[in-house]
Amino acid sequence: MELSDFFTNYTLRTITLGTTVLGAICGMLGSFAVLRKQSLLGDAISHASLPGIALAFILTGVKDANLILIGALISGLIGTFWIKGIVRRTRLKSDTALGLILSLFFGFGMLLLTFIQKMPNANQAGLDKYLFGQAATLVEQDVWVMATVTGVSLIVLLLFWKELKLLLFDADYTKTLGFNTKFLDILITSFIVLAIVMGLQTVGVVLMSAMLLAPAAAARQWTNSLGTMIILASIFGAFSGVFGTAISASQDNLSTGPVIVLVAAGFVLISFVFSPSRGILFRELRFRQNRKELHLKKTLTFMYRIVKNHDDITHPHAIRILNNFQGFTKKTLTKLEEQELIKIAGNEWSMTHKGYDQASTMYNELGKSHD
Repeated sequence: MELSDFFTNYTLRTITLGTTVLGAICGMLGSFAVLRKQSLLGDAISHASLPGIALAFILTGVKDANLILIGALISGLIGTFWIKGIVRRTRLKSDTALGLILSLFFGFGMLLLTFIQKMPNANQAGLDKYLFGQAATLVEQDVWVMATVTGVSLIVLLLFWKELKLLLFDADYTKTLGFNTKFLDILITSFIVLAIVMGLQTVGVVLMSAMLLAPAAAARQWTNSLGTMIILASIFGAFSGVFGTAISASQDNLSTGPVIVLVAAGFVLISFVFSPSRGILFRELRFRQNRKELHLKKTLTFMYRIVKNHDDITHPHAIRILNNFQGFTKKTLTKLEEQELIKIAGNEWSMTHKGYDQASTMYNELGKSHD
């Protein structure tokens, strides 16, 4: 595959644009699901949409993408608000309600698909593609619909930015300010459902939740700002769509949806390892640095205990005095000498005035903390 294929190949161009827009809106709306600790909600919604897909075909008898997605949207919304109703009106927690509705709706959907396969209708073929997605079926009209929904979602976010931000971090305080928290919750949940339904044709029921959550999870590692997180999640989602489509187009028999999800998972892995504030790599480096600093402080305070009773703090002492001290290493002494906290002369050390003052401060602070 070459770059020029994007401009000359209608199918490739349509799929790339569609997956890019889908990734962007999933990253944008998935950020709210992640921050609200509703990561399983995307999985439940995508699975809950399966009965709607099957029922739409059974009732109409035609495999029209728009009708099928409308059925999926209705089914997804019913499943979503059923989950919220169970949590609100029973003692069951959200994870239990999510698992219950996910299993119930998915099982019912699979039952309907089995029933459809036995129907004497030639149009029934291909409905199972909604399980894992088939990006090749995207047409230009689908891309325009995705772009429109993305634009509307962005406008709604900007209009209700302050309210949604408050709802995310303190729902009770939002309510005391007079905002309609129920309306805001329904608003953002409905857009999440809409984004998931739009992605069913491309990524499928089974993998759609990963498309919703992976870009947001990756973005969360890089920032504490909601606005920055949404922008980063949209970028990660969009690039997942572009790179996933390019990889699947470069090889035969590679499904686009799963490849996109794997690319998104790659962004998550990179973020988990290399993000400066939360990444595993930098956290390990900080841990090692802190451990070295602790050794320096322990050694210096131990020296201070020896020196503080002397009239002359620069009086030399044999290094062998430190041999049984756990914090002592030759590297530690070298580091202390580089910082001009001690002086080394052969096998003897002595403390500088700078080192004495610094050690005295640390020793006093340590004493206060124990008090």
